[in-house]
Amino acid sequence: MTVRLHGRRAGLDRRRLRSHAVRLLREVGWPRAELSIALVDDAAIAELNARYRGIAKATDVLSFAQLAGAHAERRGALLGDVVVSLDTAAVQARRGRRTLDDEVLRLLIHGTLHLLGHDHERDDEARRMRAEERRVWRALHADAAHEQRSDRRA
Repeated sequence: MTVRLHGRRAGLDRRRLRSHAVRLLREVGWPRAELSIALVDDAAIAELNARYRGIAKATDVLSFAQLAGAHAERRGALLGDVVVSLDTAAVQARRGRRTLDDEVLRLLIHGTLHLLGHDHERDDEARRMRAEERRVWRALHADAAHEQRSDRRA
């Protein structure tokens, strides 16, 4: 399993994010997958959003899946790329009274589920996706709490 982090730091605990990403891949049933995570600013994600979705504005997260498409057979272990705007994540974290680390993790979960084919265009899809996001969030935080207790005992 490989997790590649690219881009800005902006006060983010990259080691924690990488650890969560590894556990996230296990939790969604892709323990041997490779995942690329790009941490960018609003300008970079707005450019990607315009180029690939035709929407000329920033967004919080974009996903580029490798499971389907013209070159899917050559993807190897690569599940895809998740691109997170740290600028937008910081705004959303403040609004939601979350830490930046938690908001980026929330966006990573959301983006990874998109890589696996989840969507939220229709109400029924959105309900299923939100339920899976909550399930994964709880599982990752339960794992983290267990590791903290184990670390204290050692």
